[in-house]
Amino acid sequence: MAALLLRHVGRHCLRAHFSPQLCIRNAVPLGTTAKQEMERFWNKNTGLNRPVSPHVTIYSWSLPMAMAICHRDTGTALRAGASLFGMKRPEDSPAIPVWSGCPGSYCVVLCRAGSHMKNGGSQHHIPTHYYIHPSFCLSLLSPAWEKFSLFV
Repeated sequence: MAALLLRHVGRHCLRAHFSPQLCIRNAVPLGTTAKQEMERFWNKNTGLNRPVSPHVTIYSWSLPMAMAICHRDTGTALRAGASLFGMKRPEDSPAIPVWSGCPGSYCVVLCRAGSHMKNGGSQHHIPTHYYIHPSFCLSLLSPAWEKFSLFV
């Protein structure tokens, strides 16, 4: 392999030594330059009256698009509602005095809203079955849950 490389380099050195005109490469570019491509792109798009960037006005609304937007909005609302419900302490509610005996039972809330994750160009819906609120840790430190018990 090294012998082939040395042979190739040696030929180019001899060729450059005996006839320098053969080694001078043509400086003419083989393709178009970036500036020419850019000018051609903008001339074409301005000639066709295309907008600079796509926006909402060029899309036609469809039922799947509206359903996807509603699905995303209701998922966000359910997630926010579950978070706010988890912040409410059952000790403050006279309607549910039994829950005070279970530390953290009010903090684990069923939440089927799910979360959306983008991965490259595709979008996935990941269901979130349980939502554990940070106030769960505070409820374990609070002595209020000891006042009532389900097991008494």
